[in-house]
Amino acid sequence: MAFTAKDYSKLIGMEGFSNTLLNNHFTLYQGYVTNTNKVADALTAMLKEGKTATPEYAELKRRFGWEFNGMRLHELYFENLGDKKPLVKAGVLGKLIEANFGSYETWEQDFRATGAMRGIGWVVLYYDVPSCRLFNQWVNEHDVGHLTGAEPILVMDVFEHAYMIDYGLKRADYIAAFFKNINWRAAEDRVK
Repeated sequence: MAFTAKDYSKLIGMEGFSNTLLNNHFTLYQGYVTNTNKVADALTAMLKEGKTATPEYAELKRRFGWEFNGMRLHELYFENLGDKKPLVKAGVLGKLIEANFGSYETWEQDFRATGAMRGIGWVVLYYDVPSCRLFNQWVNEHDVGHLTGAEPILVMDVFEHAYMIDYGLKRADYIAAFFKNINWRAAEDRVK
């Protein structure tokens, strides 16, 4: 069964994100969906043809994680945008942030600092269910840095395509716009 790109056009008009930037970003995301399907189809065909011992099969297996994670991280990112309501600090996520970071402000400082680091990638607030702990984690290139078994709660894209059209090299300004548009209800639902 093929993966289908989701429609995030409801984000058009979101403060701090131009329509050009968002439409380019949606097109990039659609490319990940398309390539995830292409790689999955190629792997299925190679398996049926008995070509699993080839270097091409091995490289496609490695590439699948890149394309699939690019698709899913973009979906999580777009889904946790588009709202202006603040985090309910008395809610499940608010209490977890307080318990793990001491305060919302400390958590936010760490999340922003992680996003401002040099490099391209993602910032993900992860929830590790067994330990009931939260972590702000840098994920490099879609496929390096994920915390195994931990649930992504809040995802911020810090590849240049997410902000350069609107902010140039001013990544901190993009991060500020991201924070103005977090859909905390979506993040909260990921904890439950």
